[in-house]
Amino acid sequence: MAHSPRIVFMGTPDLAATVLSRLVAGGVGEVVGVVVQPDRPVGRHLELTPPPVKVEALKHGFPVLQPLKARDPEFLEKLRGWAPDVVLVAAYGQILPQSLLDVPPHGCLNVHTSLLPRWRGAAPIQWAIADGDAESGVCLMRMEAGLDTGPVVATLRTPISDQDTGRTLHDRLAILGGQVVVENLGRYLSGELKPEPQPVEGVTYARKITRDDGRLDWTRPARVLWRRLRAFDPWPGAFCFLPAGTGGGTRKLLKVHSVALVDEASGTPGSVLAAGRDELVVACGVGGLRLTEVQLEGGRRIPASAFLAGHSVERLE
Repeated sequence: MAHSPRIVFMGTPDLAATVLSRLVAGGVGEVVGVVVQPDRPVGRHLELTPPPVKVEALKHGFPVLQPLKARDPEFLEKLRGWAPDVVLVAAYGQILPQSLLDVPPHGCLNVHTSLLPRWRGAAPIQWAIADGDAESGVCLMRMEAGLDTGPVVATLRTPISDQDTGRTLHDRLAILGGQVVVENLGRYLSGELKPEPQPVEGVTYARKITRDDGRLDWTRPARVLWRRLRAFDPWPGAFCFLPAGTGGGTRKLLKVHSVALVDEASGTPGSVLAAGRDELVVACGVGGLRLTEVQLEGGRRIPASAFLAGHSVERLE
């Protein structure tokens, strides 16, 4: 491509803002416009707040469009007016219609935070940890009408450690997302890199996370709960309940912020096996978990030892 490529960027949350920042710093092409979801009410006072990508775009003086729907004809007309060579997408938050995918001559490329075809869909970062995957990564993928089914232009990988949480892996993949774009977009536009179809084997789907995914089901193996607690940090977190009658009349929610595995533990799931000054061990379907930091509903985050100083607990629900 003789001229500097004209790029339209589409994205909304923090991860996408990191990718946009790296794209600009990498000097790969000219960002001629940015598309982001509408401002949303945020916080206790529901103040209308711009998404992180809008903040980043305005910092660089880029024109911004915020259509309610990506298929809106008026929006598509404005997008065509920007005459992009390629549209780069990262966590935009809507399925793009074919009418949009057809606008740029070099197509729409998506930064997807998994090793496709594993974990297509809404929450690939969290489900990779929850399912015990040894590694994750980012794919730069040419988009088509199906959900994350398009051919892959380039991939970067990263191991998942026992210390990783949804938060830490998210932040690392955001940086890799910017890197995969800067290193490969130019080579794709010049024709040097050809998108490779995804394998037909190994397809899994990362469904959207709900608040209920954070509920600790003590009948599951301890190792499964340990992975889920890490996966769903920061949201929805991990929680269980104190039975009615423990420190009051009604059942109370107990957030669990950190745990350690106790593989040799054994007992009825949910029963408290040890509740001393230094430990609160709960039996799981297989093994047990030592709760190290908890937060009672309406209270603050405290060590489990401090919680036990004020509560006598025989089981958790």
